Amino acid sequence: MRGVPVLRTREPGGAKGAELLRNLLLGGTIDWSAPAETLLHFAARAEHVERSIRPALAAGMWVICDRFADSTMAYQGYGQEADRAMIAALTGLLGVSPDLTLMLEVPEAVAAERLNRRAIAADRYERLDGGFHRRVKDGFRAIAAGDPGRCVSIAADGSLDTVHAAILAAVAIRRELPA
Repeated sequence: MRGVPVLRTREPGGAKGAELLRNLLLGGTIDWSAPAETLLHFAARAEHVERSIRPALAAGMWVICDRFADSTMAYQGYGQEADRAMIAALTGLLGVSPDLTLMLEVPEAVAAERLNRRAIAADRYERLDGGFHRRVKDGFRAIAAGDPGRCVSIAADGSLDTVHAAILAAVAIRRELPA
């Protein structure tokens, strides 16, 4: 990003072992208990942090991660009603946290249309009911409201160029970028 070295990564995943857990969590048909699923996400995250994120940060890189601990709080803590105190405690044990979190807001109809246009099958979370997805959305909003210094909501129902410009503007406002 503008001359800054960047690691682009994702969760769950982002490291070899974490990708194996991703396949279990997203592609599987297992109906995990909420605590087990939460711990699997944190196992994947711990591997990701140690194998990918920490080395990138140590090398002076920016890390742009598609999802991180806020997603576990929203999906498992709010969506599946897992123990939020446990999630917060596990998050604290990581020893690394984002400086900036962008939360992309998309109306349900737009999200459904975009999912239908994709050439890949819906993952296990995408197949869950509307009540789950409303709880997740409420969770993300609560997280953003609780940490407005870190979290920025972006209206993501526009064109790719419009959303991209909004993201760059949010990053430029919150972070010092080279010219």
